[in-house]
Formats: sequence, C-alpha cells, structure tokens
Amino acid sequence: MKITKTVNSCDCDSVNQELVDKVKKKFPEDEILGDLSDFFKVIGDGTRIRILWALDVSEMCVCDIANVLNMTKSAVSHQLRALRDADLVKFRKSGKEVLYSLSDNHVKEIFEQGLIHIQEDKKGDE
Repeated sequence: MKITKTVNSCDCDSVNQELVDKVKKKFPEDEILGDLSDFFKVIGDGTRIRILWALDVSEMCVCDIANVLNMTKSAVSHQLRALRDADLVKFRKSGKEVLYSLSDNHVKEIFEQGLIHIQEDKKGDE
C-alpha cells in the first residue's frame, strides 16, 4: 500500500482540554497497546496473511495450505506456529490429519474487514 497523501497539521495554539481529558481517560494501558501492536506485526507478514486468507475460505491441513500457496510444508508449519502463538489460528486432529482454522470469529471479522477496507481504497483509485 502506497501512502501518497500529505498530512495536514494544526496551526492553533489552544488546546481543547475537555477533549484531551476525555481521550486520556479512555486511553488503554501501554501493555494493551503493546499487545495490539504485536498482533498487527504478526498479521503484517505477507506469508501469514496469505495463510489467513486460505483459512478464511476453509479449514485446511498443512499439506493443502502448502499446495495452495506453493510453499514447503516446513515453511507453512513455521508460519502457522507464529499464528498459533498469537492465537490467530487453532488446530484440531482428525485421525492422522491436523486441520487448521481461524481461531474465532474476531479473527475472521478483522481479516474480512481489512479486505473490505483495501478493496474500497482500490475502487477509489479507479
């Protein structure tokens, strides 16, 4: 994603103290914001986002994910571990097969909303 917009800055010297106090009161703790930052770092990897896309479509085993993404099983497994550690994917065993899926509806919604946002940006560029 290219950033081409300039940021306008404020030339005012006064502070809306009521607004500042309201925002400060609602501000999360640094630990929460750090966790949120880590969350976006994990999903910010191109390979991991492709895995999340595949799992948004269907529950899959490592072999199938590797085939869809044209990657080795080892490389996919490595990325799945990072996604599992971040609680973005879960797995279940079915006989000898291990099937991966998105961990919950929150992950699905975040992923799908991100896609919608990007697609809206693309429509605006046309």
